[in-house]
Amino acid sequence: MFPGQPSRTMLRSAIRRAAHQLLDDPLIFDDPIVVDLVPEASEPAIRDTLDEPGAPEAKLFRCMFAMRSRFAEDRLAQAASRGMRQYVMVGAGLDTFPWRQPDFAKTMQLFAADHPASLVWTQERLRQHGLSRPSNLTYVPADLEERRLDEQLVACSFDRAAASFFAVLGVTQYLDKEAINALFGFAATLAKGSEIVFSFAPPDNPLDADGPDAFTSFGRRPAALGEPWKCRLHPTDLVTQLTDLGFRDIFHLTPELARQRYFTHQQEFREPPRWDHLIAAII
Repeated sequence: MFPGQPSRTMLRSAIRRAAHQLLDDPLIFDDPIVVDLVPEASEPAIRDTLDEPGAPEAKLFRCMFAMRSRFAEDRLAQAASRGMRQYVMVGAGLDTFPWRQPDFAKTMQLFAADHPASLVWTQERLRQHGLSRPSNLTYVPADLEERRLDEQLVACSFDRAAASFFAVLGVTQYLDKEAINALFGFAATLAKGSEIVFSFAPPDNPLDADGPDAFTSFGRRPAALGEPWKCRLHPTDLVTQLTDLGFRDIFHLTPELARQRYFTHQQEFREPPRWDHLIAAII
């Protein structure tokens, strides 16, 4: 990020989710609110600016962003049945969940945590779009590189004793390893039954079906926006780290499992992208 400016990759994520709503059928993730949320996410803007929106690679990018949100919200729904009381969106960006709340979430406290500059920008965009803040939503200014998310949440009335669900989507690759370790370490101190879901970029593998060019292309785009990737994480190392921290239930959504769950009707893809993985872990 450029000093004092909001994340530009945050906007890119919203545009891809909006494009998924407009261009893909069937949908992996239903998010009608994101369409027109910002001018760049309007139908004319998407059709004018996306390169070959019907091309398989363009659709693959859109579906990847949709899959992240779908997986996290599927897990959140399951967690609600265990009595989850708080939902923290880390790197919330233009996540529209607070305005799409299903009944199970209306008794939860929601926290949208993001870099202060991004948070100011997103709140203004939401106001301009006529979306008032839901009564159970709290905004939390937090720079993850400062490794003070726990303090910043508690300062905003987060209850450390309550079972909580954390979603960290499209974030870890922009953090250094120390910040990631601090994030996982904090999650490990949460109340028993709490859960974290996060996406990550694995190390490049030239044998992957997507090929190294796709991986390089995906990582190059954020760098061109001034937000280069800092970290790639190996799934086996992550499982070991989470186990050592005390997480008892760790689930890795591999590309093979993602295809079975979310891509069965996307026939043009041999498999979902291997350059974006998801893990869910319960403490």
